[in-house]
Amino acid sequence: METVLRVMLIYLFILFGLRVMGKREFGQYSPLELITLMLIPDIVSQAVVRADYSLTTALVAVGTLFSLVFATSLVAHLHRGVNNVISGTPSVLVSHGHMIDDNLNKERISPEEIFSEMHKSGLYQLDQIRWAVLEPDGKIAFIPEDGVSGYIHNTDDRSAAI
Repeated sequence: METVLRVMLIYLFILFGLRVMGKREFGQYSPLELITLMLIPDIVSQAVVRADYSLTTALVAVGTLFSLVFATSLVAHLHRGVNNVISGTPSVLVSHGHMIDDNLNKERISPEEIFSEMHKSGLYQLDQIRWAVLEPDGKIAFIPEDGVSGYIHNTDDRSAAI
């Protein structure tokens, strides 16, 4: 029972920490996937190098983790509010050619980053952009103003450097 409680506490702590870090830090993975990837090696290592060599303890811990991930994703799927807390919501960074400073500060994105991502997407002036949206996956989507060709979605993200 202690193992189950420890895994649950660590899971919630890491989930909270990942949400605080922001969308752009780990854009390629959802918070649930990251938590799972981070915890499995530690849980399994307990059975290998720690005082508790029990395979049963490791299996209970991994089973608890998988159950938590499944339950969390199911609840998030069924309840939009829970999904927004876990995965985040899109943030508008540019509206009709004007940067929204409050959202840039909240997401810790500099104007230089916006311009860099714009250029990678084939846009060179703010007045070409109707909306620039930081998606929950950490990518910036650019929706051009009328007269600028097409919908441009930036496929670059910071996770490639990790």
